[in-house]
Amino acid sequence: MSLSPAATPRSPESVFDLPPRLTAKADPALIADDEHHLSSIAATLAEAIDDASARLADVRRAEGGGGRRALDRDLEIHHLASRIRTLRRFGLDLCLGRTVGVDGSVLYIGRVGLTAPDGTTLLVDWRTPLAGPFFSATLRDPAGLASRRRYRWSRGRIVDYWDEVFVDDAAVSARHAALDDQSAFIADLGSVRTPRMRDVLGTIAADQDAIIRAGSRGALVVDGGPGTGKTVVALHRAAYLVYADPRLGGNRGGLLVVGPHRPYLAYVADVLPGLGEDSVQTCTLADLVPEGATATTERDPEVSALKSSARMVGEAVETAVRFYEQPPATPLVVETPWTEVTLTPDDWAEAFGVPEPGTPHNDAREEVWEELVSLIASRHDDEVPFGALRRALAADRELTTAFGRAWPLLDPAEIVGDLWSVPAYLRLCAPWLTPREVRTLQREVPDAWTDADLPILDAARRRIGDPDAARKRRRSQAAAEADREQMDQVIDDLIAAEVHDDGEGLMTMLRGEDLRNTLDDGLAVRSADPDRLAGPFAHIVVDEAQELTDAQWQMLLSRCPSQSFTVVGDRAQARHGFTGSWAQRLQRIRFREVRTAGLTINYRTPQEIMTVAEPVIRAALPDANVPTSVRSTGIPVRHGDRADLDRVVDEWLADHDEGTVCVIGAGEFDPTLGARVDRVRSLTPTLAKGLEFDLVVLVDPESFGDGVEGAVDRYVAMTRATQELVILVSSHRPAGR
Repeated sequence: MSLSPAATPRSPESVFDLPPRLTAKADPALIADDEHHLSSIAATLAEAIDDASARLADVRRAEGGGGRRALDRDLEIHHLASRIRTLRRFGLDLCLGRTVGVDGSVLYIGRVGLTAPDGTTLLVDWRTPLAGPFFSATLRDPAGLASRRRYRWSRGRIVDYWDEVFVDDAAVSARHAALDDQSAFIADLGSVRTPRMRDVLGTIAADQDAIIRAGSRGALVVDGGPGTGKTVVALHRAAYLVYADPRLGGNRGGLLVVGPHRPYLAYVADVLPGLGEDSVQTCTLADLVPEGATATTERDPEVSALKSSARMVGEAVETAVRFYEQPPATPLVVETPWTEVTLTPDDWAEAFGVPEPGTPHNDAREEVWEELVSLIASRHDDEVPFGALRRALAADRELTTAFGRAWPLLDPAEIVGDLWSVPAYLRLCAPWLTPREVRTLQREVPDAWTDADLPILDAARRRIGDPDAARKRRRSQAAAEADREQMDQVIDDLIAAEVHDDGEGLMTMLRGEDLRNTLDDGLAVRSADPDRLAGPFAHIVVDEAQELTDAQWQMLLSRCPSQSFTVVGDRAQARHGFTGSWAQRLQRIRFREVRTAGLTINYRTPQEIMTVAEPVIRAALPDANVPTSVRSTGIPVRHGDRADLDRVVDEWLADHDEGTVCVIGAGEFDPTLGARVDRVRSLTPTLAKGLEFDLVVLVDPESFGDGVEGAVDRYVAMTRATQELVILVSSHRPAGR
């Protein structure tokens, strides 16, 4: 494919909808080839949607079958439905732009790959190595490109495009529009914000793309200040790895994205589906345990510090559970309908030693019971029906009571609650605590959960298992056992009724284990549905990771044994301080391999705002990684009185038909003011992390507190703004920073 300078008249259905000020860019000599190619994409796109829809209908009508066949069918349905959603979601704006190689080759880059019926490649998936130069090429390293064109889409039409020429060739320049004063990336950042993160795939910068495409081995730390695109990198890297990493693709490993809070998840909800990826799970740390839904913030810093140690999550929980795994020290006589068996302390110890290390307590309990049943059965005659013996033992009150005391069914939440309500139990499980610290951790309501409890609850849940699942499994096993006994009786009746058994026919087959196993297959015990967030995951992406405690890191490490992580954060935004380097921090919690990639360019926050924000953080953290802003709006930071809040917000909404506003620090702010309330938010500095807004109104920033925590909250709040920052203080306060 080549780019021709021939002037071709634009059709009324042109995909280009350039405004009058861009008349020069509408020259047919510049866009004719794009018009033709995008027309081919449109036709093929319609066919692809029709074909995929027809195929999906056929697969759904087909018989489900069982086993591997059913799994393959479900996977194909998921794949087809996902592709249809992606194609319908975007239409022609699947195309991000094009590259022209120094050899004249032309590639159009898309969110997904698309091939014409004749085999011609119309779109190259952005995640393929072939598409790499579209994102990575620079004047210093063109990556084999002569030029690059990026599109800006609006309502299915191209409303602007930017060309970059990497070679000194007049003929090449003649086929491209003149370069704008600002790059596509910088110009795009000037557009208004919405309640959801904007699509920025077409304007990924070279430094960001290098991190997105980095390998997944070990932990990759993406360190960068406000506005450097850390979240963009994290989400695009997630989509890239699912596509490119064989450990993650095809539902083999799974990828989890962990965000700091619910507003963040809502803000980025459209990003991954927009990248053609809907298999990635997203959550907050609180979502990892059931109790997280009602947990409050721990207000006592000492309690939070005591509970956040890795030792509390590891040693204390292990000891707490081991307390309930003690074999009886005295013999027990078990009477059955057939004989009498004495269980000695050695017998109990042997049964208690059966579970493999790491087996959850409640699952291991089932194994210990089965070993006891088998041990007692071995001391009976072979003629004793095993099923009948099992039922007799399950009904033996003395045996089940002794077993229940020695290895009871546990509830993780009750175990953790006991730590905070029974001082002697906490002293036993955490002997390193001082008497005063034990008293500090006690509370009147054991299950008044806070965020500091969640890692301990998670560790207890993993060590103990789900008690409800264990109960369901036991009921299911009992039902299956009854079904098997009934089946055995049917088979025995058939054998008894068969007079002519030549040793090769039906009766021999019925006696065979293979056929019995086949018949049993439909009665196999189905395990309880696993927690979708329990893992293990092949890779975990953690945003705002600078805030995580050792205990919270243990929650994530337990879900990713390979330690394949993307760790995104900024040490200068750690509310409780961040000593040492990222490598030192992660190695302390047993990460084996840590790499660091830095982002130093602030694409979001204008210079006018950063000039005011930088001294705020440097006063508390002189070595803060403050990024360099590349944008300027010409709008200075304004100061005013708290009483002007309503007027400031109303006037901005009246002057701006689009864009978002966030009031940070005004707890009493009334969100019903203004006609466009959906564009106005009121958040604390903590909940504003990771978000961005056109206008930020900061109310009484000095009330955020002193020291590092207060400075970080002010710095974070100020750097959420992409256009304007207004600082309001109450009349009795000084005029602010």
